[in-house]
Amino acid sequence: MSKEVNSSVPTDSEVILGILNNSDTVLRRLYVAYFPMVLQLIVNNNGTADDAKDIYQEAIIVLYNKVKAGNFELSSKLKTFIYSVCRRLWLKRLAQMSRYGGDVHDFQDFLPAEEEDIDQHSERDIQFGRMKNSLALLGEPCKTIIEDFYINDRSMQEICEKFGYTNADNAKTQKYKCLQRLKKLFFQQK
Repeated sequence: MSKEVNSSVPTDSEVILGILNNSDTVLRRLYVAYFPMVLQLIVNNNGTADDAKDIYQEAIIVLYNKVKAGNFELSSKLKTFIYSVCRRLWLKRLAQMSRYGGDVHDFQDFLPAEEEDIDQHSERDIQFGRMKNSLALLGEPCKTIIEDFYINDRSMQEICEKFGYTNADNAKTQKYKCLQRLKKLFFQQK
């Protein structure tokens, strides 16, 4: 086998079989194959190369343990699975470090459309749960303003009238302040 073929991206089945057969070669190829993708993800989202190495290592351990446990079913491309695990691990770490000042949707937009998969649904369920908790902690009138605008599709003029603001711009300013408080509550959760 030539060095070029040996260093190529392993197929998904090669990785699974390699892990089951304790193949160091396949693991080395796996580390080389997808690390640049993870490095880009982490560095573009407030991380360092060392953070990327840590997250990638954790993701490979997750994969390794799932395959070794014998209950691993790949429902997407392995590349997508690894990316998704790294993304979840990094989001969790960012939330713990409170370094990420953007909104979760900004981060998820980084995920290319062709890489989306089933894992994203479970991640969204977790995020929706955190958002529901954050909304509950937000208090009034912010909770109702946010729900009216984003969930009930009410206009700023309707919100202005409902809450007695002088004009729609004042209501918009209040909505912005409420969003900032909601964001802070959201990222304080673990």
